[in-house]
Amino acid sequence: MFYISEVKNTAPAEFKTKLQEMAYATLQKLEIPFERVDTDDAISMEDCVLINEKLNMQMVKTLFLCNRQHTDFYLWVTTADKPFRAKELSAALNLPRLSFAPVELLERMLGTKVGAATIFSVMLDTSYAVQVLLDKDVVSAEYYGCSDGTTKSYMKNKTEYITNNFLQFAKHEPIIIEI
Repeated sequence: MFYISEVKNTAPAEFKTKLQEMAYATLQKLEIPFERVDTDDAISMEDCVLINEKLNMQMVKTLFLCNRQHTDFYLWVTTADKPFRAKELSAALNLPRLSFAPVELLERMLGTKVGAATIFSVMLDTSYAVQVLLDKDVVSAEYYGCSDGTTKSYMKNKTEYITNNFLQFAKHEPIIIEI
């Protein structure tokens, strides 16, 4: 059975990664309230169904993408139910075809492993090499559900706090995409 804790409003007692610690410190600094749960490893969107129920929200899907030359990078945040169609997203951006960035770049640039990609990773992008792309459906939702940079802790925030306060703090102006 998939483990999921009771809902908490505090940061973990111990941090598993630098990014996880940064995420909670930033939320505290910006006075952004959150709810969170600890879980077994949750890697697929199917794993997130119980998390969604517990936190009464819908988890976003966060993908780290790049061009063929691995010179342009994108953090695509969309709804969990939308399949990734590189052709559609590339066309919406008027770019050549995008694909998943290599795992080693995900780890090096965004400080996460596969399954833990999160909007909070942009805090590690101090060279501003990653363009944040937000699905219009994500932006219009009341709540934003995401990983805290690990595959064992997930949180719920008000979307407006993420899209306005957090991204402004992280100096990453998002592009809103309608697909």
